[in-house]
Amino acid sequence: MASGKTHLRTVADQDGAAVLDVERGLITTLNPTGAFVWHGLERGEPLETIIANLTTETGGEPLVVFRPLQQTRDFPRFSL
Repeated sequence: MASGKTHLRTVADQDGAAVLDVERGLITTLNPTGAFVWHGLERGEPLETIIANLTTETGGEPLVVFRPLQQTRDFPRFSL
């Protein structure tokens, strides 16, 4: 799967995803939850929608799902 940003390349499967930033020569690997969030961000979904979808998908509580995402600062560095 190619990202909408020309400097990002994404490969994903059921085990997660790997994102290559060709401008920075940086590879970031994501677990399945991280890949779910990444794909939501690629589609331009707000974090609230991603959390709601992830909560529905996993049956988790919104605050439990939101807390780790709130602490994650890797996604913005990709300039989505």
